[in-house]
Amino acid sequence: MPEICRFLGVVIYMYYREHAPPHFHAEYGEYEITIEIRTGIVSGKFPRRVLNAVLEWYVLHKDELLDNWEFAEKKIPLKKIEPLE
Repeated sequence: MPEICRFLGVVIYMYYREHAPPHFHAEYGEYEITIEIRTGIVSGKFPRRVLNAVLEWYVLHKDELLDNWEFAEKKIPLKKIEPLE
């Protein structure tokens, strides 16, 4: 599972052999969510404060996330994305 970002104790990653629609995973302690990149639909549970931070990061980096999805489909190494500051 290639890690593409880490901030506030959250690890963001994508798998290479994933199904559509384009999405990424986030882990925070025992919590895990999946976010669809095009729609922002969230599956899973996170503490509210942490979820809001991940969604803020997602909005800032949506294009980079889609680029990484395309890289993953082509089995090209994923690019790291800047953390939320």
